[in-house]
Amino acid sequence: MGAEPEFETFLSDVLKPEVWAIHHAPDNVGALALAAKKPFDLIITGQNTPGREDVELLRKIRLARPHTRMIILTNESTPTDVITSMREHAFSYFSQPFSRDELASMIRNATVEPCWDDGIEVVSATPEWIRTRVRCELKAADRLLQFLNEIADLPEVERHDVALAFREMLLNAIEHGGQFDPTKHVEIDYVRARHMVTCRITDPGPGFDLDEITHAAIAHPPEDPLGHVAVREEQGMRPGGFGILLAKQLVDELIYGEERNEVLLVKYLDLAKPE
Repeated sequence: MGAEPEFETFLSDVLKPEVWAIHHAPDNVGALALAAKKPFDLIITGQNTPGREDVELLRKIRLARPHTRMIILTNESTPTDVITSMREHAFSYFSQPFSRDELASMIRNATVEPCWDDGIEVVSATPEWIRTRVRCELKAADRLLQFLNEIADLPEVERHDVALAFREMLLNAIEHGGQFDPTKHVEIDYVRARHMVTCRITDPGPGFDLDEITHAAIAHPPEDPLGHVAVREEQGMRPGGFGILLAKQLVDELIYGEERNEVLLVKYLDLAKPE
């Protein structure tokens, strides 16, 4: 798409010119014409078009190029636009203002991910309640997190806390419940009520007992906060283990189901009542 000089420099830094050929189109009509002539590995929309127009562009391009990867950048967006982009299999979605670092990371993911179309499935969705299934892969989880961050209509502090807690619990579900098995999926319900937001995460694993997860900080007493580190090293696990402990500090309630393969995160919102 057409790009400002500063953004062109940004793209050249992320997509090295010696590896990637970058083509620019003046607008969505031009982008559709280019895509009709030849396939592209990735399409990034301009930043100054409404999300609904970019979603329509994606829909038209994918009729001819079903597996086209598109990252939507937009200056005007609604939760409905984001949900529609997920249904139309956008790779990702960023509305202004957005982090250049996060966008750069997503662009790199788009250039290396071999299989992605079925990574996220929208089971049902309204702006208040969205139910999805995500493949047990870290990159699919990162994509889902970005979509939900765009949908979340929350004050900045609550948005950060919910996003971080949700990320930790989702990664736990994918790693420990799904064993990073791309044939398995985690189910997620995100519900935005007037004075609260809830996230329910259900993984395909058998659940756990707190006494059995010695690799997690939550299983060790307060006087031994790093006891799990040695366990993780012995088992050859990645550094970490603070996910549950961190999530408990960021949300108001963290509730496990009976089998402990299902968790509910609850964050209460202190919003002024309308006059």
